[in-house]
Amino acid sequence: MTALAGWQNFYVIVGSSAGALIGLQFVVMSLLTSMPRITMDPAAGRTFSTPTIMHFCAALLLAGILSAPWNGIGAPTIICGIMGAAGVVYAIAVLRRMRGQNVYRPEFEDWLFHGLLPLAAYATLAGSAYAVARFDPHKALFGIAAAALVLLFIGIHNAWDTVTYHVFVRRQE
Repeated sequence: MTALAGWQNFYVIVGSSAGALIGLQFVVMSLLTSMPRITMDPAAGRTFSTPTIMHFCAALLLAGILSAPWNGIGAPTIICGIMGAAGVVYAIAVLRRMRGQNVYRPEFEDWLFHGLLPLAAYATLAGSAYAVARFDPHKALFGIAAAALVLLFIGIHNAWDTVTYHVFVRRQE
Protein backbone atom coordinates (compact mmCIF):
# COMPACT_ATOMS: atom_id res chain seq x y z
CA MET A 1 0.00 0.00 0.00
CA THR A 2 1.88 3.05 -1.22
CA ALA A 3 -0.10 5.70 0.69
CA LEU A 4 0.83 4.27 4.11
CA ALA A 5 4.20 2.72 3.24
CA GLY A 6 6.25 5.74 4.26
CA TRP A 7 4.52 6.01 7.63
CA GLN A 8 5.59 2.64 9.06
CA ASN A 9 8.46 3.95 11.23
CA PHE A 10 6.43 6.91 12.46
CA TYR A 11 3.63 4.69 13.74
CA VAL A 12 6.04 2.17 15.26
CA ILE A 13 7.54 5.01 17.31
CA VAL A 14 4.19 6.54 18.25
CA GLY A 15 2.61 3.19 19.04
CA SER A 16 5.44 1.89 21.19
CA SER A 17 5.61 5.21 23.03
CA ALA A 18 1.87 5.17 23.70
CA GLY A 19 1.98 1.56 24.87
CA ALA A 20 4.84 2.23 27.27
CA LEU A 21 3.15 5.34 28.62
CA ILE A 22 -0.10 3.46 29.25
CA GLY A 23 1.81 1.01 31.45
CA LEU A 24 3.66 3.81 33.20
CA GLN A 25 0.38 5.63 33.88
CA PHE A 26 -1.03 2.54 35.61
CA VAL A 27 2.11 2.21 37.73
CA VAL A 28 2.05 5.87 38.73
CA MET A 29 -1.65 5.82 39.63
CA SER A 30 -1.09 2.68 41.72
CA LEU A 31 1.78 4.35 43.56
CA LEU A 32 -0.25 7.50 44.15
CA THR A 33 -3.10 5.59 45.73
CA SER A 34 -0.68 3.94 48.15
CA MET A 35 0.77 7.26 49.35
CA PRO A 36 -0.29 8.26 52.84
CA ARG A 37 -2.96 10.95 53.08
CA ILE A 38 -3.72 10.94 49.36
CA THR A 39 -7.18 9.76 48.40
CA MET A 40 -8.38 9.43 44.85
CA ASP A 41 -11.83 10.75 44.13
CA PRO A 42 -13.78 8.69 41.54
CA ALA A 43 -15.32 11.80 39.94
CA ALA A 44 -11.89 13.36 39.50
CA GLY A 45 -10.56 10.09 38.09
CA ARG A 46 -13.32 9.90 35.47
CA THR A 47 -12.74 13.54 34.61
CA PHE A 48 -8.96 13.79 34.57
CA SER A 49 -7.23 10.38 34.70
CA THR A 50 -9.42 8.17 32.52
CA PRO A 51 -9.25 10.53 29.52
CA THR A 52 -5.45 10.46 29.74
CA ILE A 53 -5.47 6.69 29.32
CA MET A 54 -8.03 7.04 26.51
CA HIS A 55 -5.76 9.46 24.60
CA PHE A 56 -2.78 7.12 24.98
CA CYS A 57 -4.97 4.22 23.82
CA ALA A 58 -6.22 6.24 20.84
CA ALA A 59 -2.63 6.97 19.76
CA LEU A 60 -1.74 3.29 20.19
CA LEU A 61 -4.82 2.17 18.25
CA LEU A 62 -4.08 4.63 15.42
CA ALA A 63 -0.53 3.31 15.23
CA GLY A 64 -1.80 -0.27 15.05
CA ILE A 65 -4.42 0.49 12.43
CA LEU A 66 -2.08 2.45 10.19
CA SER A 67 0.77 -0.07 10.54
CA ALA A 68 -1.37 -3.05 9.53
CA PRO A 69 -0.84 -4.46 6.02
CA TRP A 70 -4.08 -3.25 4.42
CA ASN A 71 -4.93 -4.00 0.77
CA GLY A 72 -6.34 -0.51 0.31
CA ILE A 73 -6.77 2.74 2.14
CA GLY A 74 -10.57 2.55 2.50
CA ALA A 75 -10.85 0.42 5.65
CA PRO A 76 -8.24 2.27 7.73
CA THR A 77 -9.74 5.58 6.63
CA ILE A 78 -13.21 4.53 7.79
CA ILE A 79 -11.84 3.29 11.12
CA CYS A 80 -9.91 6.55 11.65
CA GLY A 81 -13.02 8.56 10.82
CA ILE A 82 -15.10 6.58 13.32
CA MET A 83 -12.37 6.99 15.95
CA GLY A 84 -12.28 10.73 15.32
CA ALA A 85 -16.05 11.10 15.58
CA ALA A 86 -16.18 8.98 18.74
CA GLY A 87 -13.30 11.01 20.17
CA VAL A 88 -15.17 14.26 19.54
CA VAL A 89 -18.16 12.90 21.47
CA TYR A 90 -15.86 11.69 24.26
CA ALA A 91 -14.05 15.05 24.48
CA ILE A 92 -17.39 16.84 24.80
CA ALA A 93 -18.38 14.42 27.59
CA VAL A 94 -15.10 15.17 29.39
CA LEU A 95 -15.75 18.91 29.08
CA ARG A 96 -19.18 18.37 30.65
CA ARG A 97 -17.63 16.32 33.46
CA MET A 98 -15.09 19.07 34.08
CA ARG A 99 -17.90 21.56 34.51
CA GLY A 100 -19.94 19.23 36.72
CA GLN A 101 -17.31 17.98 39.16
CA ASN A 102 -16.57 19.88 42.37
CA VAL A 103 -13.35 18.19 43.51
CA TYR A 104 -11.05 20.58 41.70
CA ARG A 105 -11.54 23.95 40.06
CA PRO A 106 -10.02 23.71 36.56
CA GLU A 107 -7.69 26.45 35.40
CA PHE A 108 -7.13 27.57 31.79
CA GLU A 109 -4.39 24.97 31.28
CA ASP A 110 -6.79 22.23 32.42
CA TRP A 111 -9.50 23.38 30.02
CA LEU A 112 -6.91 23.48 27.24
CA PHE A 113 -5.26 20.08 27.79
CA HIS A 114 -8.22 18.10 29.11
CA GLY A 115 -10.89 19.55 26.85
CA LEU A 116 -10.02 21.81 23.94
CA LEU A 117 -6.87 20.15 22.57
CA PRO A 118 -8.36 16.64 22.67
CA LEU A 119 -11.48 17.96 20.95
CA ALA A 120 -9.30 19.58 18.27
CA ALA A 121 -7.17 16.42 17.86
CA TYR A 122 -10.18 14.14 17.43
CA ALA A 123 -11.86 16.62 15.06
CA THR A 124 -8.61 16.75 13.04
CA LEU A 125 -8.56 12.96 12.96
CA ALA A 126 -12.13 12.79 11.66
CA GLY A 127 -11.58 15.57 9.14
CA SER A 128 -8.30 14.14 7.91
CA ALA A 129 -9.85 10.69 7.47
CA TYR A 130 -12.54 12.29 5.33
CA ALA A 131 -9.88 14.19 3.36
CA VAL A 132 -7.91 10.96 2.77
CA ALA A 133 -11.00 9.39 1.26
CA ARG A 134 -12.14 12.39 -0.79
CA PHE A 135 -9.12 14.50 -1.71
CA ASP A 136 -5.35 14.01 -1.40
CA PRO A 137 -4.40 10.97 0.73
CA HIS A 138 -0.72 11.94 0.91
CA LYS A 139 -1.37 15.37 2.46
CA ALA A 140 -4.32 14.26 4.58
CA LEU A 141 -2.26 11.50 6.23
CA PHE A 142 -0.22 14.28 7.84
CA GLY A 143 -3.39 15.39 9.63
CA ILE A 144 -3.93 11.89 11.01
CA ALA A 145 -0.29 11.77 12.11
CA ALA A 146 -0.62 15.19 13.76
CA ALA A 147 -3.72 14.02 15.64
CA ALA A 148 -1.85 10.94 16.90
CA LEU A 149 1.09 13.04 18.09
CA VAL A 150 -1.13 15.64 19.74
CA LEU A 151 -3.01 12.89 21.61
CA LEU A 152 0.31 11.41 22.73
CA PHE A 153 1.60 14.77 23.98
CA ILE A 154 -1.72 15.57 25.66
CA GLY A 155 -1.45 12.28 27.50
CA ILE A 156 2.12 13.03 28.57
CA HIS A 157 1.16 16.50 29.80
CA ASN A 158 -1.93 15.29 31.64
CA ALA A 159 -0.11 12.39 33.29
CA TRP A 160 2.62 14.74 34.48
CA ASP A 161 0.02 17.26 35.64
CA THR A 162 -1.79 14.57 37.65
CA VAL A 163 1.38 13.39 39.34
CA THR A 164 2.60 16.88 40.22
CA TYR A 165 -0.84 17.86 41.53
CA HIS A 166 -1.03 14.85 43.84
CA VAL A 167 2.58 15.06 45.00
CA PHE A 168 2.95 18.82 45.45
CA VAL A 169 -0.59 20.05 46.14
CA ARG A 170 -2.65 17.24 47.63
CA ARG A 171 0.19 15.87 49.73
CA GLN A 172 0.78 19.30 51.25
CA GLU A 173 -2.87 19.51 52.26
